Amino acid sequence: MANKQLFAQRGNNAANTWNLAGGVAYQLNPQAALAQLAATGCLNQTYYATAEDQLTHILELTQDLPAEFIAKTALFARKQGHMKDMPALLLAVLAQKDVALCAQVFGAVIDNGKMLRNFVQIMRSGAVGRQSLGTRPKKLVQNWLLNASEAQLLSASVGNNPSLADVVKMVHPKPTDAWRAAWFAWLIGRAYDAQDLPELTREFERFKRNTGRMVPNVPFQLLTALDLNKASWRQIAEQGSWQMLRQNLNTFMRHGVLVAGKDNKEANMIARKLADKDTIAKARVLPYQIMTTLQAVSTGMPKVITDALESALETSLSNVPRLEGNVYVCMDVSGSMTAPVSGYREGATSVTTCLDVAALIAAAVVARNPHATVLPFDDMVRLNHKVSADNTVMQNARSLQKMLGGATDCSRPLRYINDKNLPVDLVVFVSDNQSWVNNQDYHSGTTKMQQWTKIKAKNPRARMVCIDIQPYTSVQTQPCEDVLHVGGFSDAVFNVLSQYARGELGSEHWVGVINAIPLPN
Repeated sequence: MANKQLFAQRGNNAANTWNLAGGVAYQLNPQAALAQLAATGCLNQTYYATAEDQLTHILELTQDLPAEFIAKTALFARKQGHMKDMPALLLAVLAQKDVALCAQVFGAVIDNGKMLRNFVQIMRSGAVGRQSLGTRPKKLVQNWLLNASEAQLLSASVGNNPSLADVVKMVHPKPTDAWRAAWFAWLIGRAYDAQDLPELTREFERFKRNTGRMVPNVPFQLLTALDLNKASWRQIAEQGSWQMLRQNLNTFMRHGVLVAGKDNKEANMIARKLADKDTIAKARVLPYQIMTTLQAVSTGMPKVITDALESALETSLSNVPRLEGNVYVCMDVSGSMTAPVSGYREGATSVTTCLDVAALIAAAVVARNPHATVLPFDDMVRLNHKVSADNTVMQNARSLQKMLGGATDCSRPLRYINDKNLPVDLVVFVSDNQSWVNNQDYHSGTTKMQQWTKIKAKNPRARMVCIDIQPYTSVQTQPCEDVLHVGGFSDAVFNVLSQYARGELGSEHWVGVINAIPLPN
């Protein structure tokens, strides 16, 4: 008799790959795989993959994908995903693959000096096939330098490897206006006429000679090496942008602007800025960044500040959609979710974990949908949480952050739904998708897919959204009409979820969202 295991009947759910944890899985198609990597990959080491693995995979994918899709993915990653390294990398790939298209999207992707320096660093590294910029990319960098405002140039001058001075020396921009010529000479340490410097830079030079003057409105990092008094630190706080204030609250406490346990006038001023809805909208605020700040603030941070941050968090989650029917939020609390959400990088590892982001997403859905049921899981469903629509998002997130478990079985919450015979309209899954417990039967497919098939048999109109917050390109449910796979940890995932809930996405789902992005004229 023939080998029954080898020649067993293969159903439609058969797996086609193995995930990095050793479980069976379904491989995303090349476009969806690139979208996943672009929205989640910070090119740092993750729980299951190195930064080098991610880079190799991206370069392999982009070899055969159309240049237009790569360009649109770069735009999505930058404008909606608010990523930094990944869109710069995709632009560098375009510089080799289709330099005209690279030029077309350059200004939209390289929208500040940090992004410019990222692009130059990647091009010069040789990672995309060459160790020079090339004629057209060099011209694009020159044009950015020759059209940036003084404020943009000052902001771009913060940071190294490469510094903006390195970039200027590399591409030799030829300014036609006196102020820009003097500014570039000032930047790289060459002789210049001080009278030709633009006003803000002149103010900065005067302030360096006399720190008792009014603090110039220059990037905060340019001032930190100076001997500043408390009055200067107060002025810095008054002038600070939303993101600068968020990132330096502990610094302001160290320098006496904020006083532990006291809601003084400076604390109230900063709080008003942090809670301002219009400012939040302009600042490209990621909800998880506010969570990170709340996790990191010093003991004794004035309550008006922490209240303002919680208010800002609620504002940043305003596009979480209202979902109808029986909604279940399945949140992975297994061990791999302890990994930093943006990966490990020496000296730059975020304190915010995948678990924190998953808890934030789950709490945000509950805040807008009090009827939703949260099902934390590892290799079992954990129901001993205290999630309530009466709590704030952070209160619910903190409750869910305590649910940390062990091994990963993505089928568990779906099995729970089936065992309880619960009615289902929508399932929202938040995970790193590295399920492996009881998940090694290649021919039968993943256990999650098996359980989803049972749910669909009883709830034909049920749909599922799988939010993946790590840069892996296999999934636990076959991509199909009633399953949406979306990656990332910015508020862009809520935009896609909202469109899906309204029935506005077709069979291409997330890839369709990217393909619909218009290219700049």
